[in-house]
Amino acid sequence: MINKLSQLKPVFLLFLVVTVISTSTNLLFASELSISGLHLIPFPKEVKQGSPDLTFKNELTVVLDKDHSLSDRFTADELIRDLKNEWNIIANIGIRGKYPSVVLTRRQVAKSMKDQGYQIITGEREVLISAKGEAGLFYGTQTFLQLIQPDNSGFKVPGLTITDWPDILRRAIHYDTKHHQDKASYVKSFIKDLSRYKVNMLVWEWEDKFAYPGHPEIGAPGAFTLQEMQEFTRYANQYHIQIVPLVQGLGHVSFILKWPQYKNLREIEASNWEFCPLKDGSYDLLFDLWKDAVDATPGSGYIHIGSDEAYELAACEKCKTKSDDIGKSGLYQLFINKAAEYLSKKGRKVMAWETPMGWKISESPAKGIEPVKGLVFTESYDYETPGLTYANEAKALGFEVFAYDPNPGVVPLMVPYVFEKGEGGELRTGSLEKSYRFLSPAAKSGVFEGMICTSWDDDGLHNQMWMMHFINAAAWSWNGSRPSLDEFRESYFTSYYGNSATNMDELFKLLNEGAYYFAGTMERNVWHYGEIGQTHLPDLPRGDALEYDPFWNTQYKEKVNQSEEMLAKMDLALQIIEKNKESGVSNNHDFEIFRTTAELIKHTCLTYIDLSNLEYAIKEAHVNRFVDYNVSLNNLQKAQKIIEISLKRRELVFNDLVKTYEETRLPKGFSTEDKPFFWQQDRARHFAFRRPDMSFVIYDEQLLDMEGYLEKLKAYIEFFKDNSLN
Repeated sequence: MINKLSQLKPVFLLFLVVTVISTSTNLLFASELSISGLHLIPFPKEVKQGSPDLTFKNELTVVLDKDHSLSDRFTADELIRDLKNEWNIIANIGIRGKYPSVVLTRRQVAKSMKDQGYQIITGEREVLISAKGEAGLFYGTQTFLQLIQPDNSGFKVPGLTITDWPDILRRAIHYDTKHHQDKASYVKSFIKDLSRYKVNMLVWEWEDKFAYPGHPEIGAPGAFTLQEMQEFTRYANQYHIQIVPLVQGLGHVSFILKWPQYKNLREIEASNWEFCPLKDGSYDLLFDLWKDAVDATPGSGYIHIGSDEAYELAACEKCKTKSDDIGKSGLYQLFINKAAEYLSKKGRKVMAWETPMGWKISESPAKGIEPVKGLVFTESYDYETPGLTYANEAKALGFEVFAYDPNPGVVPLMVPYVFEKGEGGELRTGSLEKSYRFLSPAAKSGVFEGMICTSWDDDGLHNQMWMMHFINAAAWSWNGSRPSLDEFRESYFTSYYGNSATNMDELFKLLNEGAYYFAGTMERNVWHYGEIGQTHLPDLPRGDALEYDPFWNTQYKEKVNQSEEMLAKMDLALQIIEKNKESGVSNNHDFEIFRTTAELIKHTCLTYIDLSNLEYAIKEAHVNRFVDYNVSLNNLQKAQKIIEISLKRRELVFNDLVKTYEETRLPKGFSTEDKPFFWQQDRARHFAFRRPDMSFVIYDEQLLDMEGYLEKLKAYIEFFKDNSLN
């Protein structure tokens, strides 16, 4: 994160309308908050105005209890680092009475203080941050960092009393690295970023990005070792985040079952996607992998075994017979129960992608088999009732239930924050509002022990594209009551990108539009939607008379018009991106990701325009064949140049995108001399896994074979030169 002083606008204070809710307490709610430039995420439960501001130049004293814990000392040291890195404020550990100061204490705490809660009291000479627990004290400092504002004489912290606590105690982010591997430095920066917004659980779906000691062949080249995963776990614990390993169980296991030695464990031979739940070998292998995962995450209280999307469950004869007796859900629960019995002995609570009461309300309910006690259910879709009937029922039976904030619609390049599109092109509510509509009442309901926000890696988005999704979920699961969604959006752009960030709403809308345009070009959507049409190349000229079939501009007229409209939008997006980069925004790498995304979409627009111009050039060559030989030849050569420029642009844009992604990632499909990456297509046919490397983003364009077309056109031009009359 860059120094925030470099981000300030000439006029940097944003004033909101003052509405005092109570003259006796001056209690302010989010939508009525009147404090200049204040953008707090998550927004605190209670904010009282009326205390004097703390003003200071650029130095602070940080005060700790004499009997402070190692965790409290880490909180203080981290605060000192962040003050320096973000504001260039110099802070040191000192004693109370040396002003101005920030006092961190777990002594002066109200008896009513709730778990993970904290209180901030601003005075003229000090800010007092108090909490019962270590996590609460840390969270108080994270809010304090968001309170700091530049002032004419240096800095100020508004005069406030904040009392805060979470609605949902476990706030989990699902971190999916099945189709990419982030570098260790990025993993740590990601963990730290999440902690700023009070996330306290990272459910990390490894697949083959962990070098399982018991089965080293399963880990991909460059996969994190046991020692590296243990280090990530220790690092996250300092920030009060527990890493929960997610090693898929029943379904989603192509990373395991693609290996020939495990082929016998498949539910059906043709699919590497899922285990047979009735084969002892399935459990022998998974128990080994889960043991390694437990060893890799010391101190964590949970493990997630996935197990969703078991498409061929009960497809083999043995399983079909069993499911006739106990139902498909019974077969699923049989697998989950065996896993839970093993893992509970390892001291872990078992999470699975199972809907509360799913074993009873599915199309094939369980018969004579119930989930074992202690399971944690982390999935629910639109089947749930407004009164959370099934979540309440599962909770009454003794199960932990997490509110499930699902992955947004499947679309490459960008999360559809502003709007989603259905398979028929119909517009739907954007993912940001969908999350808000679910999580706000869920948090206030008191039903859920936890929340999990998912980010499936199906489309291969850079993880930074998910940050608004993650932070949105963190905000509403902490405080389901406030602020408004519009206020959150404004606060996010200011909090995450800095005061100098401008036109971010417009940028996200443009990229949202561009992502759906991109998905609808070439053959990209065929992976999810089947028959969607195919882009072809214009007809090649043939014969001495320069014959060709002029179908292309007629057939693709609408797509060319869309491309011209989107081209203008991507040019605007690139202008916004460049303006923000010049202004000195925080998280600058995000803008490089935005830029390369817009450039790829722009290239796709230009490719359709190129193909249109290509056919027009061939048409001009055709109509002039018996009028002017040189005009025909010039137009054929123009057509050749169009293709060459298009291919060169694709190479430059693609390489730029890959280079940008690989600043924080290992190369996709990474291989070493000792261990090549073993790629095999799977049942899900994810967009990001159509190719082993990053070429999946241009694969559909490669299928056009413009290179082959170019060679044929060159050959025809030579033929035309040799056989046409001058």
